[in-house]
Amino acid sequence: MSKIHVKSYLPHPWHGINIGAESPSIVNAFIEMTPFDSVKYEIDKTTGFIKVDRPQKFSNIVPALYGFIPQTYSAENVAELCQQKTGNNSIVGDKDPVDICVLTERNINHGNIIVPALPIGGFRMIDGGEADDKIIAILKGDEVFGDWTTIEDCPDCLINRLKHYFLTYKQMPGEAPIKKTEITHLYGKEEAYDVIRRSVKDYEDHFSVS
Repeated sequence: MSKIHVKSYLPHPWHGINIGAESPSIVNAFIEMTPFDSVKYEIDKTTGFIKVDRPQKFSNIVPALYGFIPQTYSAENVAELCQQKTGNNSIVGDKDPVDICVLTERNINHGNIIVPALPIGGFRMIDGGEADDKIIAILKGDEVFGDWTTIEDCPDCLINRLKHYFLTYKQMPGEAPIKKTEITHLYGKEEAYDVIRRSVKDYEDHFSVS
């Protein structure tokens, strides 16, 4: 029997998937969670597999596809922008890839997938003194949300649902949060592009790229 030669392996979602040739206007987003998930999933940075981070404590769900932008990293350059915008010079990057929420009217019910996304804005979120930006994007070609090109196109109720999720999903009722989490700004497309460009520079500074 002849041997089967394996020519390649599944790439690591963070390091092996390209951000996209048209970044930052169109980016590849690796989706870890969907609105159907009652468990919080996240990538294992060492292996690249999806792991269970924690069961969701309450009935709140992430109201969008949620994951990260490959080959990005939140470090000095991302933190510098956050410092400039908040006036807080003690903020550092959270040393994770940049998070992204992808809005779509389609019922995509499982993660561990790559989707093309068009950033339209984001949240400046600070979690325990660390910059933890959440880029907001639209699924490319979406038939309902595809006409939304700026953060102003999103209704306030949807923005508020996203804010509520990220500010509360770790918090137990009646208990003070372990770390202070706040959203200081809702920003538009150009600033989202700036965050993405800076996160690419941070990635290049901290990781070897071929």
